[in-house]
Amino acid sequence: MQVNWIIMLISLWTFCSGMNEFYSSTDHMTRLISIKQDLSEGIGEYVAVLEKQMFLLRRALLGLDRISNHPSEDPEKFVSNPLTAYKLISQLRRAGDALEEIIRRNISQDLSAVESKSQVLPADADLDGVALAMIRLQELYQVDLKTMSGFESSLALDPDETFHIGQVAQQNRRFRSAALWLQETLRKLDEDAGSLLTKHQVQQLLDSVSVQTENKPLPLGINQSLLTRDVEALLQMFDADGVSELMEELERADLSAVINQKFSEYQTLCRAAGGTQPTPLRAKKLSCRYTTGGGNPRLIYAPAKEEEEWDQPLILRYHNLLSEREMNLIKQLSRPKLDRAKVSDPVSGEKISTMVRVSKSAWLSEGESPVVARTNQKIADITGLDLETAEDLQVANYGIGGQYEPHYDSAVNNDSYFQLRGGRIATVLIYLSDVEVGGATVFPNVGAALQPEKGSAVVWFNLLKNGSEDSRTLHAACPVFIGSKWVANKWIHIRGQEFRRRCSLSRSD
Repeated sequence: MQVNWIIMLISLWTFCSGMNEFYSSTDHMTRLISIKQDLSEGIGEYVAVLEKQMFLLRRALLGLDRISNHPSEDPEKFVSNPLTAYKLISQLRRAGDALEEIIRRNISQDLSAVESKSQVLPADADLDGVALAMIRLQELYQVDLKTMSGFESSLALDPDETFHIGQVAQQNRRFRSAALWLQETLRKLDEDAGSLLTKHQVQQLLDSVSVQTENKPLPLGINQSLLTRDVEALLQMFDADGVSELMEELERADLSAVINQKFSEYQTLCRAAGGTQPTPLRAKKLSCRYTTGGGNPRLIYAPAKEEEEWDQPLILRYHNLLSEREMNLIKQLSRPKLDRAKVSDPVSGEKISTMVRVSKSAWLSEGESPVVARTNQKIADITGLDLETAEDLQVANYGIGGQYEPHYDSAVNNDSYFQLRGGRIATVLIYLSDVEVGGATVFPNVGAALQPEKGSAVVWFNLLKNGSEDSRTLHAACPVFIGSKWVANKWIHIRGQEFRRRCSLSRSD
């Protein structure tokens, strides 16, 4: 039993997702552009109506003010002057016409049109979600804060916005980032005299953050109470010998030190431009080839382009597995489901409580479309595995700063689904898009980093041939800095593979 398997399962934080969370899917975010256009047009029309009404009222008011507000003591004498009488009646009539025009126009109808468009606007959770994504990106990729808050002058953040990001960082116990964003706010206040925010407000929160920093949390928002609670829950999954072995390993390990090390490796791999490359000695062992999958009839006529990305564990990439049309059809099928999607456990339907994943997912069954059936057939051809007990194709679109922190795919739940099918023996990860910056798939325990390549599929085995978990397959999806990341996952279970990938009695196989 390896302690890092337990640690990585119990050390990841909760991510809650809702039906209207724009930030958790870049595809969903793109709809904000049309929403912005519709709302802009609606507000523009409403403003035009208001301006016209304001013009009428101002003209009426100006006309009334031109009439002396201090008539003579004898009102009768005042109105007996024909010119005065005409002017008074004329301006009162003009004021009345303006009021009648405003009443006739029924301004509430114009306001209702704007209100109907405002029903689909982002919520506070979306703004907080994007702020937290910016914090993650700045922390992980170590971007200079001045660059982060104003990398384009037209999009530069104002003091109120940097202060909000600092508040979100403080609320999520990212105290170092909170201090940096609040200091950036103070700098911006020196340059922006128009902000309603005061330096005193910023300094108060900054002082509070300084006090809280003294009690530093575990990295990435992990806290000790969560670890303790989940350790107790996980202990119930093992027999007496397993518990004894686990406790001995936990006692020997500095829990926070191990977690820090794992996340440090993950962050280092994500930061490396293009990912860590194999050593020259290892690179010599890697190869590219056309493969027929051991004589598969379909691959004989159309061999697969196979590349070894890593040797221990073996990670294979198949180039041009899906065509542009096939990928577009898969995205098209997924979009209606992504609209309704929540971040949830793909098997039980319960909300994930142990992993941070900023994305939305949809599940496509083979009967929904021929393109799904063709994709499954291609996966069966390149892996040589039986898909009878495999899960449906999962399609995910990552959100702003979208990531999936270190985890194992092979973990077995204690439910009938996994008891019937066994653990996930293999993972097939298909990239449905390129990513401009970020979004790599990294394996912290071995130092491998794979870049998204549109149309390609990456394959690895989560279980050793003896049936135990391969600890080297700990992997994560790095945050997307710039671009939209679409992927499709196929998890293949161990049942049905008995004669396709034979077992081994060796502990190392």
